[in-house]
Amino acid sequence: MGHLDHAAFGVLTPALSYLMAVIGAALGLRCTVRALGTTGRSRRNWLLTAASAIGTGIWTMHFVAMLGFAVRGTDIRFDVPLTILSLLVAMLVVGAGVFCVGYGRDRRRALLVGGLSTGVGVASMHYLGMAALRLHGSVDYDPLLVALSVAIAVVAATAALWAALNIRSPLAVAVASLVMGAAVSSMHYTGMLAVGVEVTPVTGELPGASAMQFIFPLAVGLGSYLFVTAAFVALSPAAGERAVPAGPGGPVSDASHRRSAATAAPDPRRTPAPTP
Repeated sequence: MGHLDHAAFGVLTPALSYLMAVIGAALGLRCTVRALGTTGRSRRNWLLTAASAIGTGIWTMHFVAMLGFAVRGTDIRFDVPLTILSLLVAMLVVGAGVFCVGYGRDRRRALLVGGLSTGVGVASMHYLGMAALRLHGSVDYDPLLVALSVAIAVVAATAALWAALNIRSPLAVAVASLVMGAAVSSMHYTGMLAVGVEVTPVTGELPGASAMQFIFPLAVGLGSYLFVTAAFVALSPAAGERAVPAGPGGPVSDASHRRSAATAAPDPRRTPAPTP
C-alpha cells in the first residue's frame, strides 16, 4: 500500500482550495438572490452566472487540493479529457439544481430535488476527477467513506440552495459562504480518505499531463474567472438601484423617478374650479 500525502505543500493547497470554494459559493448565492428578484431573460442570465460560479468554485477547489496530493513510489498524471469532462459535469449539475430552485413553483420540492441532484452531481464530479488520475498502481475506495462523502455533498448542496432561497443580506451570504466552503472541502477530504493506492513498481512514462502542466494553469484561469465575476457582481446594481434617464439632470434611481413623477402630477382635489 502506497503512502498517501494529501497536503504535500503543507496548508497552502487546503487553504487555497477552501478559498476557492468560499468564493464560488458567495458568488453563486449573490447571483441567485439577484435572479429571484428579476424575471425573464435577466433571471435566466443570473442563474447561468450562479451555476458557472458555483460549478467553477467546486471544481477549482477539488483540483487545487489535488495539487497537494502525492503518493510515495509513483508519479501522478491526469487524463485531460476526463478532467475537462469533470468540469462540465460540475457546471451542468449545479445549473440543474439552481434552475430547479429559480423556476420551481413548489419551493420545498424544488429544494429537495435540486439538492439531491446537485449533491450527487458534485460527488460524481469528484470521483470522475479521481478517475482521471494516472499512476503506477491501482486505486481502490472504502465504500463507507464514499457513501459518507456523497451524503455530505447532498447536505451541502441542499443547504446552499436553501440559503439562496432564504438569505438576502450580504453579511448573511458571507457567513453562509464560509459554511458552504467548509462543507464542500469536508466532502472532498472525506472522499480522499476513502482512497487506497497499491503501488506497482513500473518503469516507463505515465500517460496524461502532470499537475503543473495542466491542472495548475487551468485552476489559475478559472480562479481568475471567479475574481472577475466577483467584480462584475459587486459593481452591477441591484434591481432597486438601476438608473433611469432623468433628462439634463442625469440619471436617477427608479424609486426617485417614481417620487418625482408623483410630485409633479396635479392633485385633482386642489385643482381650482372653472370660472363661470
